Amino acid sequence: MNRPIRNLAIACMAMFLALMANATYLQYWQADSLNSLTEHDNNTRVKDATFSEPRGQILVGKKAIALSKKSNDRFKYQRVYPFGAEYAHIAGYFSRSRFGGIESSQNNILTGDAPGLFVNRVIDLLGNQAPQGGNVVLTLNAKAQKAAYEGLKALGNNTRGAVVAIEPATGRILAMVSSPTFNPTRMANHDISISDKAYDRLLADKLIPLNNRAIEERLPPGSTFKLVTAAAALSSGKYNPDTLVPGGASLDLPQTSKDLVNESRGSCGGNKITLTRALEVSCNVAFGAVGLKLGADALREQAEKFGFNKRDFFTDLDDPLTSQATSEFPQDVDAPQTALSAIGQASVTATPLQMAMVAAGIANNGRVMTPYLVDEIRSADLDVIKPIEPKVLTPQAITPSAASKLAEMMVAVVDNGTGRTAQIPGIKVAGKTGTAQSLPSRPPYAWFVSFAPSVNARVAVAVLIQDANVDRDAISGSGLAAPIAKSVMEAVLNP
Repeated sequence: MNRPIRNLAIACMAMFLALMANATYLQYWQADSLNSLTEHDNNTRVKDATFSEPRGQILVGKKAIALSKKSNDRFKYQRVYPFGAEYAHIAGYFSRSRFGGIESSQNNILTGDAPGLFVNRVIDLLGNQAPQGGNVVLTLNAKAQKAAYEGLKALGNNTRGAVVAIEPATGRILAMVSSPTFNPTRMANHDISISDKAYDRLLADKLIPLNNRAIEERLPPGSTFKLVTAAAALSSGKYNPDTLVPGGASLDLPQTSKDLVNESRGSCGGNKITLTRALEVSCNVAFGAVGLKLGADALREQAEKFGFNKRDFFTDLDDPLTSQATSEFPQDVDAPQTALSAIGQASVTATPLQMAMVAAGIANNGRVMTPYLVDEIRSADLDVIKPIEPKVLTPQAITPSAASKLAEMMVAVVDNGTGRTAQIPGIKVAGKTGTAQSLPSRPPYAWFVSFAPSVNARVAVAVLIQDANVDRDAISGSGLAAPIAKSVMEAVLNP
């Protein structure tokens, strides 16, 4: 080979290698940063292409709560949410510039970009078909979800609250509703100005409808936390359901001149009552005294076994626009705060999801399961690509014996105590009411947690009513929250 031809060949080879290196750099190293450029950076092509592709369905049973339909405009496919606001905080929303909920956390499945769907995507390309996204099947029970949604809706459109239902044996979430809610279809509008205005209105709304209160709202759990205190008491070996505890009108708190009093300002039925009776009537004095005897460390240890102070155990809605709040039992607690913490006040905070986990753990013989929403990943042809297996969060939050005793105490609450409004004919329901005090300028929060049946439970529920625009005297876990929990449990038990 003569020298000029050899030099030309070398030059061509160098240019070819440089081209390959540049393509590799752009497609591999810079792909994420290039795809994430904002519209200000003129990267509208990627957004338009993504918005134009058909996405997989989000399914509850055989019903699609989010799907793509062909459209007659430049974006080719319209994202549709047939159930509107009912599933908004779960399905999320999908627009040209933003998405949330399952639409975000499972985006690579819905677009078909997940590794498990690679073969399906190649087949679509070889067949000259539009790439099909995978389908995400949720754990939700449609009837339970509807009961939760309708229950909150009945209290008024401006009600702030949440409902969570869990299958105790697996951790499957059967219902998750937050109020106020929103219609995700408006943000999926192909008129970008309409979509952006809808999102901006939701951001500006003082009721914060985009917040999923089931996992993002962390508030004092009030008397529902007495279940944790009771669990710690039974686990200590120093208490049983018949142990006598203080039941007077007030408890002298150490290190302060203030006393702890009951909600009624009177006694709980005598100077001494059983631990079961204390739970039935939600006696602050009794559980404050128990908390002082057990100590803050014992209460914290028990709370953490149920999931308090744990981060990132629930990841199904883990996207940039949804941050799971961590339920907390404080680290440094003095004696008066220990007594208040034992009744779910002071610095103790919990999400509705967390309190549903407490109920579910008791119902599941002391084993706490990791809650999850995604049940299966399926191809566009509905072939199962990946089933999701239940995971244990805490193997033994309390012993099976202690869990059984506590369940019986919770049945007494519903049969004879403050939880009567949750009774279901022919079924033993275990429950606990709660009314958590807020600031003097704000109404208290109403809580109710429960499970049913009391043995071999199929559903555990937590209901939070943060604000229902009713008179302060009308706010109670029994009056506002328990009837909703009852309807959700009935939906699961009577399909």
